[in-house]
Amino acid sequence: MSLTPQHRLRPFLVTLAACLTALPLVAAAQQSDPSVVTRPPVENPGTFKNERVEPSNEPNAQPSQGGDKPAASAGANDVKPSEGIGIFDRMGAKLPDLPPEKTYKGPVDDAYGAFQRGYYLTAFQKALPRAQLGDPAAQTLIAELMSQGLGVKRDTKNAAFWYGKAAEGGDASSMFKYALILIEGQDVPRDRKKADEWMKKAADAGQASAEFNWAQSLTADNPGLKGLQLALPYYEKSAAQGIADAEYAVSQLYMSLPDISPEKKSEARIWLLRAANAGYDTAQLDMGVWLINGTGGKPDLEAGFTWMKIAAYRGNVAAQNKLSHLYINAIGTKQDPIAAATWYVISRRAGFKDPELEDFYLGIEDDQQKAAIDAANKFHPAK
Repeated sequence: MSLTPQHRLRPFLVTLAACLTALPLVAAAQQSDPSVVTRPPVENPGTFKNERVEPSNEPNAQPSQGGDKPAASAGANDVKPSEGIGIFDRMGAKLPDLPPEKTYKGPVDDAYGAFQRGYYLTAFQKALPRAQLGDPAAQTLIAELMSQGLGVKRDTKNAAFWYGKAAEGGDASSMFKYALILIEGQDVPRDRKKADEWMKKAADAGQASAEFNWAQSLTADNPGLKGLQLALPYYEKSAAQGIADAEYAVSQLYMSLPDISPEKKSEARIWLLRAANAGYDTAQLDMGVWLINGTGGKPDLEAGFTWMKIAAYRGNVAAQNKLSHLYINAIGTKQDPIAAATWYVISRRAGFKDPELEDFYLGIEDDQQKAAIDAANKFHPAK
């Protein structure tokens, strides 16, 4: 069981977004390749025409209300237990023999085995002697148990000490955690230079979250095109390990950076879809925009509407605003003024101002306004 936390410092993405907006738009792709599409200019949500959100109309699965009841037994003594006839016997087939198990010849870590089974005190007792002898894996386990207070009293200061020792011993997970501790400066003196050194070492050792965070640092410390080009290889490595923020960053850079190969440009929407499927609401918003505008592939209005609705339900205010436009203009859905007004009210309460939607809202009937307000009052972001 990995002890590596999936730390994602999303505030750093502001830097990435700022750098991307400074880049020139990519030249239009050849029309013969529909999978390669120029990234459209950034537009205000008010210029994006869209629609309203309602819970799924799919019926919930209902438990069976009927079913045949077993016939009454002639007597209690007539009841006999089943002889255990299996499905293979009923099919007339012989149950195949199980394949022989391969003998495991690798090292067995009793401390981590205890940790995985939830025996935290046992894990601590088994790991401590090894940690004191300089075993980086055991030191990492001791640090994790202490930092979370599992089996022992929570002690973040001593946890920081063990993370530092494990980092020095070459454990990539501890390198990453120790870099974060140095950035925070709570249990050790704050040291950004040393934190950067450990973050880079962890990234170069293949720690997925460190790869993403080191890429973010490169974009922050090297504004403009240079920083994005330096960061891209680390974003790609992190994305390949399933970090959603990195998947999103790769999708944006593949569409925006110059000198990106056509093969990579054609993969931009795939990376964005992975981030959206992972639940990253900003990726879900962009997925809706890309599908509606035909960015990175063919347009699909209905799918674009669906992704916009998902992002809106997850609380993304920009998606809520755009969804209102979709309902007004019947893009990917039927026109629905009450739904449009509902999402406008929700986004307006979150501080998103849109004069165009305000004019629309004031122009609908009073009963429609009331219905929209009632629906907005019942809205709770999905988790």
